[in-house]
Amino acid sequence: MRRVPESAEAARKLVRAALAAWGQEGLIEDAALVITELVSNAVDHARLESIRVVVTRPSETLVRFGVVDRSRNVPYLRTDSNGDNTRGRGLLLVDALTDRWGTDRYRWGKQVWGEMTCD
Repeated sequence: MRRVPESAEAARKLVRAALAAWGQEGLIEDAALVITELVSNAVDHARLESIRVVVTRPSETLVRFGVVDRSRNVPYLRTDSNGDNTRGRGLLLVDALTDRWGTDRYRWGKQVWGEMTCD
């Protein structure tokens, strides 16, 4: 998908559809916030004009949401107050809403992901 802010809506639709198909409607709202933040980070920081959104169920008890981009820069969780700036705190939300999150680095880029336990 294109690396533009409007891609967050398409990513939310993908997450909602996957979770509904898996009978995990209780996770939809939090998962939609997580994928929005992950897409937003990629839009702000990736290099090329496309990103890939990944929604998987690695086990019966987990769902994983990720965004793949061609930048090797790894995001980090900001713990400073960042002054009056309202940007730069999205990973705090990801950290709060997921059971765990991380970054898989590839030779050509990375995937930032979050996992949630199924209902």
